[in-house]
Amino acid sequence: MITMILGMLIGAQTLHDLPYVSNGVESQKLDLYLPEGVGKHPVLVFVHGGGWQGGDKAGAGGNQRLVNRGIAVASINYRLSHEAVFPAQIQDCKAAIRWLRSNAAKYSLDASKIIVSGSSAGGHLVALLGTSGNTKTFDVGENLNQSSAVQGVVDYFGPTDLLKMDEGSLPGSLKHLEPNSPESKLMGGNLSTKKDLAGKANPITYISKSTPPFFIAHGTEDHVVNFGQSQLLYDALKKAGISVTLHPVKGADHGFNGATQDQRRELFLKMTEFVEGILKGK
Repeated sequence: MITMILGMLIGAQTLHDLPYVSNGVESQKLDLYLPEGVGKHPVLVFVHGGGWQGGDKAGAGGNQRLVNRGIAVASINYRLSHEAVFPAQIQDCKAAIRWLRSNAAKYSLDASKIIVSGSSAGGHLVALLGTSGNTKTFDVGENLNQSSAVQGVVDYFGPTDLLKMDEGSLPGSLKHLEPNSPESKLMGGNLSTKKDLAGKANPITYISKSTPPFFIAHGTEDHVVNFGQSQLLYDALKKAGISVTLHPVKGADHGFNGATQDQRRELFLKMTEFVEGILKGK
């Protein structure tokens, strides 16, 4: 059942469990955090991490703080790898974007200003949202009259080239070419035998002149998704002439574990500056 409560955010409304697919499964729902005030609000869509096999939309990754700055926040769930293999996850993300645009008038959203943010597996999915906006490859289902393109991407330590996940990794890092790795589960079989599908999951595959600006942040001591994955994406975007920032968080592990308060504060300020620069025209 859809419930509405007044959130802890000043004057904001929180709408829980809005289905973005008709007659979909439980994981095809989103939470929507709406600022107070009249007028259309730009939107940040958060995609959670969890190795494509866990995680939840609850909490929105702390992005609710942006609601008090006049930005609506949508936090989405999507089918996990035990429910459906790739490309189900990106199809769901795109369905959520199209649903938000289709319902923009109802919730006072600015459909022309949607930015996406995600961490780890969510970082991978938002990067893929960002680069694949110029193709209909992953657009299936409802609201196909709406675009799933986004206007900016905040990618926190997301995988890029699944086949190169083990290259340059730190000692003691997670092994990704194993049959039970998160990537193999996402592909529906051993990653080493799913090279074509892994290529389709690589955000670099779809980079074009219409790819929006990217803000990428990654811990330099990440033992789950090595820093080189973000470097690959940064280099490819830069080569294509896309506006992109790569913000290394020195000494931090996966999830920015080990980062100092000053590093976290700096990261939030830089992310907010990037988001507001696109969504609010600053």
